[in-house]
Amino acid sequence: MNTEDVNDPEVKDVQDDTQAPESSAEQASEAVPEAAPEATDAGQDEVTDWHDKYLRLYAEFDNFRKRTMRERGDLIRNASMDVLEKLLPVLDDFDRAAGNPSDDATVTREGQALIHTKLRQLLEAQGLSKMEVNQGDAFDVDLHEAITNIPAPTPDLAGKVVDVVEPGYKLNDKIMRYAKVVVGQ
Repeated sequence: MNTEDVNDPEVKDVQDDTQAPESSAEQASEAVPEAAPEATDAGQDEVTDWHDKYLRLYAEFDNFRKRTMRERGDLIRNASMDVLEKLLPVLDDFDRAAGNPSDDATVTREGQALIHTKLRQLLEAQGLSKMEVNQGDAFDVDLHEAITNIPAPTPDLAGKVVDVVEPGYKLNDKIMRYAKVVVGQ
């Protein structure tokens, strides 16, 4: 029986399978070039996805950096706001004292002393402390600023503090202002 004359599709499939292997090899070689472009398309899609992720991450980091710089600038500009709010009652006290002048010197001194005490307590609560510098202390460049040298009134004051012109202050154990002193020679 001649298989070419058979019209049954199942028989033709069997016939195609029994034919030479070179025809199936040709079909396979034709299929590979078609698969290669799909593989490169998939690789290109992956590269595009990575590039997109990189750009998004870079943009997110850039936004974070700008936001951080803006917040740091706001913090620096408004850092003193807390202390200034606490100083406003002291300013109000000074305004009230100026608005109600008194001819009595003791009353005026008492009012000034109260305001001074209030201001000192407020600043100490913020971490400010006065440096203790006395006449006769050894001159220390880490704590003192010599504004002038004078001949020592006594030999034991040579190289030591003779007078304190302005006291020094520390803020949380960091020197905020050096004590301005006169040093004996």
